[in-house]
Amino acid sequence: MAPPTPSAPVGSIGVALLGLGVVGRGVFEALRDNAAIYATRSGRPIAVRGVAVHDLTRARDGVDQALLTNDPRALAVRDDIDIVVELMGGMEPAAACIEAALAAGKSVVTANKEVMAKRGPELLALAQQNGVALLYEASVGGGIPIIAPLNRDLQANEIRSLQAIINGTTNFMLTAMAQDGLSYDAALAEAQRRGYAEADPSSDVGGVDAAYKLAILASLAFHTTVHPDDVYREGITQLSARDFRFAADLGYVIRLLAVAQRDTDGALDVRVHPTLLDAHDPLARVDGVLNAVAVEGDLLGRAIFEGEGAGSRPTTSAVVADLLHLVSSGPASRGPASRGAASNHPPESPPRQPPTDPPPAQFASRGALHMRYYLRVLVRDRPGVIAEIGRAFATNNISIASLLQVEADAVAGTAELIITTHHARESDIDRFMATAGMLDAVQDVGIRIRIGSASAGSRP
Repeated sequence: MAPPTPSAPVGSIGVALLGLGVVGRGVFEALRDNAAIYATRSGRPIAVRGVAVHDLTRARDGVDQALLTNDPRALAVRDDIDIVVELMGGMEPAAACIEAALAAGKSVVTANKEVMAKRGPELLALAQQNGVALLYEASVGGGIPIIAPLNRDLQANEIRSLQAIINGTTNFMLTAMAQDGLSYDAALAEAQRRGYAEADPSSDVGGVDAAYKLAILASLAFHTTVHPDDVYREGITQLSARDFRFAADLGYVIRLLAVAQRDTDGALDVRVHPTLLDAHDPLARVDGVLNAVAVEGDLLGRAIFEGEGAGSRPTTSAVVADLLHLVSSGPASRGPASRGAASNHPPESPPRQPPTDPPPAQFASRGALHMRYYLRVLVRDRPGVIAEIGRAFATNNISIASLLQVEADAVAGTAELIITTHHARESDIDRFMATAGMLDAVQDVGIRIRIGSASAGSRP
């Protein structure tokens, strides 16, 4: 049910807020509590003229009931709305509401990583066709400014690689497993207790969330279209506390790393997976719920953007910043309700958007990836095992860099081999893992973790 249009200051910018969850509430309160400051900074008062919620019967302290509606699409196209702020999350009805708003000539601010990862180019093209803007800084990295720098400040650079820690839930868990010795289950329970992980954490721990965000970043950095399905993805569910102990002994820290880079032949390599980082790498020191994005360009070298990547306050910061930018950039970037209205700022073009029809990407074969690896293999503790494993590595063109044998179960007569390799092809590692389990000496090929560096892997 759509509510009656509430009164608002004359000459104000009308905002529709779709969603009043953790971030939506933060944006609503920021616009309410800082109204005078934002009006001065942007040159126009900003009025929230409608709020779309799922349940109209639920009490919401500090929110005028007259603002509420359970029809987000109708609110998004209402005549008194200039800018739509979409904070519902998920694909639908969020994508349909964004599409309807843009088609109706409304600019949109969103924090929706899934919509932008799957339909971003299409929606950006629609915004351009209608002379409005679609801004989405908050869709990646919470409050970390990275979308705008890729769109503007780094345009002079040919981006060579992008490495990112862009999921606060998994980074908190991996930090707890490394520093506090927690098991995977205990780390997840602690993340859920603190509100960092959802009741169903599969999107985070499976790497899905990070893949959405990487698709957005890679599309911008490499001026192409990357869909989440193009991103190779592994989560953190197979990691155990002992992997963190072994990694520390070897001088490494485990992080869920998102990587995008071009090969020498121009193919794009995009992947999300656990990675052993040298303990001295700046990304290895990004702990807890912090996020970081490292961008390497031909002119700039390596620059790192770091900060809180999740939660109400950092995401609110990015959403409101996009909103203020729209308001201050002039009537051309807003909808019909405000065009021709008085403003302290001259009319300008909409904020710069990425290309709406970028060339298609050619994606690199994962099997051709060439980097170092960590392997944990459970074997029978008997003479000749090392020689047998060594022959299996040699058969698959893999050279061992280090090997540590740890007694796993004296009663069962098993031991664990902790092996690091020199640079090898991923296809050779895959073949070793597929065939090693057939060896009489091997009881289980436990896990494979890629070993990263500042250059995140290369190809011969």
